[in-house]
Amino acid sequence: MTGPKPIEKIRAELQAGMDLTKCRQCGCMKETLENIGASLSSIREASAELLNQIEAWRKQMEPTRYACLGCEYCFSAVAMNLFHQAYPEAAEAQPLCCAFDVKENTWPPVPGEYFVLCDGQSCPVAVSTLASVGLAETLANLRPKELCIVGKTETENIGIEKVIKNTITNPSIRLLLLAGKDPKGHQPGRTFLALWEHGVDEGMRVIGSPAKRPILRNVTREEVSAFRKQVRVVDLIGCEDVKIIVETLKELSQSLSPSCNCVESAEETTPVQVSTLPVILAEEPTKVEMDKAGYFVIIPQRERGIITVEHYSYDNQLLRVIEGKNARSISWTMIENGWVTELSHAAYLGRELERAELSLKLGFKYIQDGP
Repeated sequence: MTGPKPIEKIRAELQAGMDLTKCRQCGCMKETLENIGASLSSIREASAELLNQIEAWRKQMEPTRYACLGCEYCFSAVAMNLFHQAYPEAAEAQPLCCAFDVKENTWPPVPGEYFVLCDGQSCPVAVSTLASVGLAETLANLRPKELCIVGKTETENIGIEKVIKNTITNPSIRLLLLAGKDPKGHQPGRTFLALWEHGVDEGMRVIGSPAKRPILRNVTREEVSAFRKQVRVVDLIGCEDVKIIVETLKELSQSLSPSCNCVESAEETTPVQVSTLPVILAEEPTKVEMDKAGYFVIIPQRERGIITVEHYSYDNQLLRVIEGKNARSISWTMIENGWVTELSHAAYLGRELERAELSLKLGFKYIQDGP
C-alpha cells in the first residue's frame, strides 16, 4: 500500500492551517497560497483541483495581522516544502516574497528596523537580537563603543538576507553576535550559525538549518561566501541580559588583535558589490479610471464611535450603507464583496478611511478629499 500523494499531503497541510484563525490572518499563509497558486498555473501536470482550492482559500484569508507568529509547527511552511519537493523546478522560479529595496551609496544599503551607532573600525561588532525587539533598542540606548549596528532578525530567509547585504558592505564589521530569543518556528539564530558553518546548497537552502524555510532568494552565492569569510558568528542565543551582552561585546572586540596581518585582513574584507533591483520613483497619476461599481461617501460618527460609508451608483442611487469601527474592516468588506473594482479606487478609499478613523481617535474634523 502506498502513502498519500504529494498533492494530497500539500492540500491536507494547507487545509489544516486554513481551519485556524491565526493562519488565515498570517502573512506566511498568504504568501504560500500566492506562490503555490502562481507556480501551479505554469506546471502542466499540476492538479487543477488544488489550484481551484487555493483560489477559494485565498478568498477566505482575513486581513493580515502579522507577517509570522513563529509557530513551532507552521502548516504553510510544511506545505511549501512539500511542494518544492514535488516540483523542484518551481522552487527556482518562485521567490519567497517581494525582494527588498537596496539603496546605493548609503549604509546600511538595505533599510530596516536597525540602530546604526558607528561606521568605523573602532566598532567591529554587529548584534542581532533575533525576536527580542526591545533588547535592540536597549542596547542602542547604551551605545557600547564596540557596537556598529543592532537590530532584530525574525525570519530565517529575508531577515538573514538583509543582515548579509548590510554586513558585506561594511568591511569594519568582523563579528556578528546573536542574542535574544530565537523564534521556534523560524529559528533565524540557528540558521545564522548553520550558514556560517556550512553555507548553502545548490538550491540556496542553508545547510543544516533546523528552520522551516531557510532558502535565500535575494542574495547571491558570492554574497553568502563574502559574509562567511568576513565575519565570525558568536552564539549568545537566549541571552537577554544586557550586562552580559555588553561585556561580551568588549571581549569580542579585544579578541581582534591589532597584531594580525592588517594587509591580509583588508584584502579579505573589500566591500562587495551587492545585487540590486531598480528603484521606481512614484509619480502623480495622469489618468484616473472611474470605478464602474460606483462611488462612496465616508461619514465618521464620533458620537457612535463608528465610520459610516454610503455606496452610490453614478446615477446617485444609494446602493447600500456600510458601518464599521475601523478602516481595515470596512476596506476588507468592500473588497470581499466586489464593491470596489479599480485598484486606484481601492487605494484612494484605504487612504480616506484611515483619515476618517484618525479623526475619530484624535478629534479633528474629517473632510473627504480634504487636506
